[in-house]
Amino acid sequence: MTQGYRMIVRSHGGPEAIEREDFAVPAPGPGEVLIETEAVGLNFIDTYFRKGLYPDALPITLGSESVGRIVALGEGAGTFAVGDRVGTTRNGGAYTSHRLIPANEAMRIPEGVAPEIAAAVMLKGLTACYLAEDTFPASAGHVALVHAAAGGVGSLLVPWLRDKGVTVIAHAGSPEKAAQVPAQHSLSCDFQDLPEQVRAITGGALCHVVYDGVGAASWQASLACLRRRGMMVSYGNASGAVPPVSLLDLMRGGSLYVTRPNLADYIATPEMLATNAAKLFDRVASGVLTPRIGQTWRLEEAEQAHRALENRETTGSTVLLP
Repeated sequence: MTQGYRMIVRSHGGPEAIEREDFAVPAPGPGEVLIETEAVGLNFIDTYFRKGLYPDALPITLGSESVGRIVALGEGAGTFAVGDRVGTTRNGGAYTSHRLIPANEAMRIPEGVAPEIAAAVMLKGLTACYLAEDTFPASAGHVALVHAAAGGVGSLLVPWLRDKGVTVIAHAGSPEKAAQVPAQHSLSCDFQDLPEQVRAITGGALCHVVYDGVGAASWQASLACLRRRGMMVSYGNASGAVPPVSLLDLMRGGSLYVTRPNLADYIATPEMLATNAAKLFDRVASGVLTPRIGQTWRLEEAEQAHRALENRETTGSTVLLP
């Protein structure tokens, strides 16, 4: 029986809570495929599960996003074959040398897309897809503010929006990071100064939409950057969860809209997954998106990778390699 290993959390805590565990690789059951992992994408949501911000039964095998070759098939695994390269963004179980995946949640990775690139782009790219295409159907003439614009999602969302004709105001954590962002306007000011700078850029009109993956630290600034009936899209908690929201604050801000989307609701069926994956990989193939892997770590070094991510020491995407 093949031996594998995975990186798990037995109790919630900091990066030091991550440890290695060896296991016997199981055979796939009905409707499943078994992959040998080639690359794993690191995402902020991984830290939420590690810390217990998002609940899950312990012990947890961390990670959502992984790519690998199919090494075994269960009965009823559709049209897949041994040797196919597939990926998934399924919550839980990515930080492992071998992974069982429901066949209806696996997406084919096009030929010519390296596993590291696919792992770097799947979850973050599908997130950029639903943010730009569905949560707020951005189009030419709209003005959008994108927080953490040099990060994993931001570095894909900015060019996606620009390809649609949107005017993008990008905000990043440092001048060095802001300089990397191909937006019409790139800022790195303190959050308290951001509304004034956005007001100056827009001639007082402010933004149609704010895409905010930062959370608590940016919440008030984000609301203040919205024009009347603007849309606040809060999709992450990098600085901590947003506190309870007063509906009167939304009224006073100009009849604002707020949504807290989740990727799973935008790829809830195999058809939705295939449609959005096609949009994503089409943009990779056409050069609209050029996924940038800022750093790689060995899978066994997940603790160090988590620490760097939470200390805002990373740029672009981070990939873990078994």
